[in-house]
Amino acid sequence: MKCDAVQEQLVLLAYGELSDDEQAEVELHLRGCAECTEESAALVRMAAALSTEPIEELSPNLLASSRLRLDEALDEASTSTWGMRLWSQLVGTWQHLYAAPALATLLVGAGFLGGNLFTRYQVANAPKPQPPVIMSAESDGVIGTVSGIVTTPDPEVVQVKYNRIVPMTFQGRIDEPQVRQLLMLAAEKSQDNDLRVQSVNYLAKECRAGHQCEHGNAADGTGFRDALMVSLRYDKSPAVRLKALEGLQPYIGEDQRVRDAVLESLMRDSNAEVRTHAIGMLEPVEGDSSVRRVLHTVSTQDANPYIRNASMQALGSVDGLQ
Repeated sequence: MKCDAVQEQLVLLAYGELSDDEQAEVELHLRGCAECTEESAALVRMAAALSTEPIEELSPNLLASSRLRLDEALDEASTSTWGMRLWSQLVGTWQHLYAAPALATLLVGAGFLGGNLFTRYQVANAPKPQPPVIMSAESDGVIGTVSGIVTTPDPEVVQVKYNRIVPMTFQGRIDEPQVRQLLMLAAEKSQDNDLRVQSVNYLAKECRAGHQCEHGNAADGTGFRDALMVSLRYDKSPAVRLKALEGLQPYIGEDQRVRDAVLESLMRDSNAEVRTHAIGMLEPVEGDSSVRRVLHTVSTQDANPYIRNASMQALGSVDGLQ
């Protein structure tokens, strides 16, 4: 859930007007967003301060007179609205054309002829698409972009500056920063589904083994855990998301950010296998209040009966279930 959507619901949260599943989503977002948490706390304080002030009761005479004035204003507005004026103009125009069929036929014919001529003019003057020119040299790579054109003293000679895309290969240990950067880049940017599965699989293996699987910055070769959370939330391939869950499993008990990502996957993922795996991962931390709330919401409201049953089994007999 994004901050804009959450902030629209913070007032309802402060006054206890949200449903259980909406409250679970908002509280899940607040655990990882300091700005929204501060806004929520301010609204709660304001609600508490307002609750101490006495509320004056309106007199019945004031309410009755206000309703009468409102009814009179509505009656006056309904007698002449812009919609009614527009409708009367359209009816008058139609009646005029109905009385003069020759004029109506002439207008329709003129419109059709004008539209046909305008369309033919656009087609005749539209620029002709040019086929792409691709030049490549197997030994030097592929020409990517032209960066400049320089005129020479000879009018028959022109100088063209261009850039080449040269394929490169790097081989090294997984704990080397450059290899880690390339693996995270493949997991996030590659258009090849199989390549993303393979790269996330390497990240997951390193995290399950406890090898430098921390939060960090991809630019310096750190942040395997963050890369797996990004793949879990945003990758379109269920196979990639399953691999990301496997890599995050050892950290769900100690890392609240990982736990929130898995809860979000349980509530929103479109693949039943991914959601089932997420339920199994939550078993060690099912005593957490946010985990219990999400499992309870899914077990009672999810459209998939298998997911509802798995969530109910995961809840078991946890004390404090609401």
